Amino acid sequence: MGKKRGAPPEVNAGSMADIAFLLLIFFLVTTTIGVDQGINRKLPPFQEQPPEPPVNKRNILSVLVNMNNQVLVNDELMDIKDIRQTAIDFLDNNGDGKCSYCEGAKDKTSSDNPTEAVISLDNDGETKYETYIAVQNELVGAYNFLRNRACMARYGISFNELEYIFSDPGSKADYTEQELEKMGEKVKVIQELYPQRLSEAESKKNY
Repeated sequence: MGKKRGAPPEVNAGSMADIAFLLLIFFLVTTTIGVDQGINRKLPPFQEQPPEPPVNKRNILSVLVNMNNQVLVNDELMDIKDIRQTAIDFLDNNGDGKCSYCEGAKDKTSSDNPTEAVISLDNDGETKYETYIAVQNELVGAYNFLRNRACMARYGISFNELEYIFSDPGSKADYTEQELEKMGEKVKVIQELYPQRLSEAESKKNY
């Protein structure tokens, strides 16, 4: 008769709990959770006493949304649908004639040129959020319109498309580093032609 087989060796499961715990920590650390993002706004760097450069009144387009959700542009009531064109005319006015790419009316009572023009947006504390966003969207749309027009004239591509390609991480697979660098330079040129000087004041609360 052969030798009697002994009992099969036992599997030491004492460390399984430790391994499971380590795996749990690993997934908690490496897992990213999506977060909803709002409107991107880059704040200027902090300055204790920021300089206040003089701004000619004609270079400021004042936009106020009051507690009744009415829009006043330079103290005159205006429908939201008319804000974008009003902002375009203001930014593109070219009152001093120094802007070679502008197509404005050269009104001496309006802004000198796009680099001097400032749009001041103010709202009441009782303003509805939907109204505020709608007005802001029209003002940003004015800058987008002018930037797209200038970009198409210079580079044959819209600014929105050019900026998207340049900022999209996936573009690194389709374009060389040199091509993306040139795109970045073009984006900067258009931004300098029509700088987005949109000043948003702190909302006022009526008591």
